[in-house]
Amino acid sequence: MLPEFITERTTSWEFLRSTKLPIFIYGMGDGAVKIMNVFAEKGIAVAGFFASDEFVRGHSFMGYLVHSLSQIEEQVEDFIVVLAFGAGYQSLYDRINRIAEKHTLIAPDVPVYGGGLFDLEYCEKNCDKLSCVYGLLADDTSRLTFANVINFKLSGRIEYLNRCTTPKEEIFRELIDLKSCREYIDMGAYNGDTVLEFAELTGGSYDNIYAVEPDSRNFRKLTKNTEGLHDVKLYNGAAWSENCMLNFSDKSGRQSAIDPFKAGKIKEIQGITGDSLTAHADLIKMDVEGAEREAILGARRLLEGGSSLIAALYHRNEDMFDIPLLVHEINPKLKLYVRHQLYIPAWETNLIASGPPDSDCRVVSF
Repeated sequence: MLPEFITERTTSWEFLRSTKLPIFIYGMGDGAVKIMNVFAEKGIAVAGFFASDEFVRGHSFMGYLVHSLSQIEEQVEDFIVVLAFGAGYQSLYDRINRIAEKHTLIAPDVPVYGGGLFDLEYCEKNCDKLSCVYGLLADDTSRLTFANVINFKLSGRIEYLNRCTTPKEEIFRELIDLKSCREYIDMGAYNGDTVLEFAELTGGSYDNIYAVEPDSRNFRKLTKNTEGLHDVKLYNGAAWSENCMLNFSDKSGRQSAIDPFKAGKIKEIQGITGDSLTAHADLIKMDVEGAEREAILGARRLLEGGSSLIAALYHRNEDMFDIPLLVHEINPKLKLYVRHQLYIPAWETNLIASGPPDSDCRVVSF
């Protein structure tokens, strides 16, 4: 049995397996490989690949010659487009929506980390947890966002994301009071972009920023980009549930991750808990490539003390319910919000947990 807010009954994979139209995959790279693996498992045929015009150079991908969209449109009257990459800026987002106006476009959900698929069977298995999170959410926008993201993950239809995308400035206006935020922890600091944003939004009026980034190339950029800021403490380590040494696959970008199987380019790196960085944090941000659960456990004391949190909900299938339930278990007084910022697929869906309205510092989203 499914919760009432889940209205989709046909998954993207079922639709693609049943269609009589040819299927062309838009994009190349890790996302396309993952989708092709599911196609092979489910017996879904692919007619070919295409890329944006600026990337079409007569090359091939997985044995298929890569075309432009216009080349396919000249040769094929009607077809299905399967999106296989992330779109996180406005012009590309608009381009994808224009394609969806002309062709049926599906953006199948495959986990960034971990296995399995977010399908109807998965939702039925975790029905109680999904319903519990829905009931815990603090406002109508959160419930609308949560429902639309779940239905998108099932169907791959981007209209669900269009319905629940919240502009960053609106999130700031409705959910943020940075005036009293003095201590900020950035776990998964990347190249310093969110550190710089926090410093700008506070007008430089903060006491300390603690930035944790495991990837060596990103850490070099983080160090360079934050040189002009005061009281910034940088750590080339990984957010974790305890301070210990971890195996880390150092590949740069989304391919970098904690790697217990020692696959790929492995090095040892220091695991760092939020609780070990400071006695108090007004705000903690976590975008740690699938290690959010461990990072939250490592910040238990801070969260129990009322620290506000923003955590990514899109790396693993279970993140949509596991992370909110864990935060609620640690501190039931924290209010839980869900917001989705401009992105296809649902990679900018975040949990925002904050104290009651009269607390000194509420919440921020990056």
